[in-house]
Amino acid sequence: MVIVMTPAAGDTEISTVIAHIEAHGGQAFVSKGVARTIVGVVGSPDVLETLDASGLAGVDHTVRITAPYKLVSAENHTKRTTVRVGGVPIGPDTFTLIAGPCAVETAEQTMESARMAQRAGATLLRGGAYKPRTSPYAFQGLGIAALRILADVREETGLPIVTEVLDTADVDVVAEYADMLQIGTRNMQNFGLLQAVGSVGKPVMLKRGLTATYEEWLMAAEYVAQRGNLDIVLCERGIRTFETATRNTLDVSAVPMVHALSHLPIVVDPSHSAGKRDLVVPLTRAAIAVGADAVMVDVHADPTAALCDGPQALYGEELDELARACRELPPMLGRRV
Repeated sequence: MVIVMTPAAGDTEISTVIAHIEAHGGQAFVSKGVARTIVGVVGSPDVLETLDASGLAGVDHTVRITAPYKLVSAENHTKRTTVRVGGVPIGPDTFTLIAGPCAVETAEQTMESARMAQRAGATLLRGGAYKPRTSPYAFQGLGIAALRILADVREETGLPIVTEVLDTADVDVVAEYADMLQIGTRNMQNFGLLQAVGSVGKPVMLKRGLTATYEEWLMAAEYVAQRGNLDIVLCERGIRTFETATRNTLDVSAVPMVHALSHLPIVVDPSHSAGKRDLVVPLTRAAIAVGADAVMVDVHADPTAALCDGPQALYGEELDELARACRELPPMLGRRV
């Protein structure tokens, strides 16, 4: 069950609702959005069947949700959500390009990549400060030094920052610098980390796990939402299948499925799904055609020298082609770029 408060409801009314829920044997989870507050109720079937909060002050209405993910379910919000990252919208009326280097290597490389991304039409800058690598001997990122570089680049270009956080111990410092916190595929079910990022008040991008079902993915998003944060953007970045010709298999059906199951926006990451530069633009076209709210791609001025994922980074003609696709295709589907 979800209890939707009126826009004018304050802390006193919310506290009364929480006390009412707990008095009847339920557990309350408060999520405060821009316009109004939602109180999720968890409890046994008899508690949920008999609990009635409709007469309490500040309550607008209640919704009984059958999906296991209550707050992120489309049953909870019939209207799809727009998440704003540093003022940049990601949602159903717009199409957003997120681009930048897979990893922050130097201040010069990051600034050059940001300029390339901006010329291609990107309005959000992605860049990795902490890098989860399969090999412990591979480049692990510059950490706080990279966060400072990203902040300097944002100051110069005006591009809000999307960057990954790997550890609960780093959540506060990453939130201090980033405009959006990214949870990578390997951490999709790191529940302590999900709860931590849900508590800091910054938008969250949640990548799908390599073998995750839609329900598992949305349940992971529920962990973030339960901590009071509904500013969540899901990211399809390819799943692991039997096929080895690409790094992963991009599941384009994830976009309409997420839109049917949840009110959250969805981003497609064609760079990490394909792992090959020549596939990024065709997969971007597919993502736009199927209704993705944004795409996120890697760019690098010199991919042969990149310390991370150089073979998938765009530059030159491929980046121009991506820019053209992102500029021309979304308006055909009724979206503003």
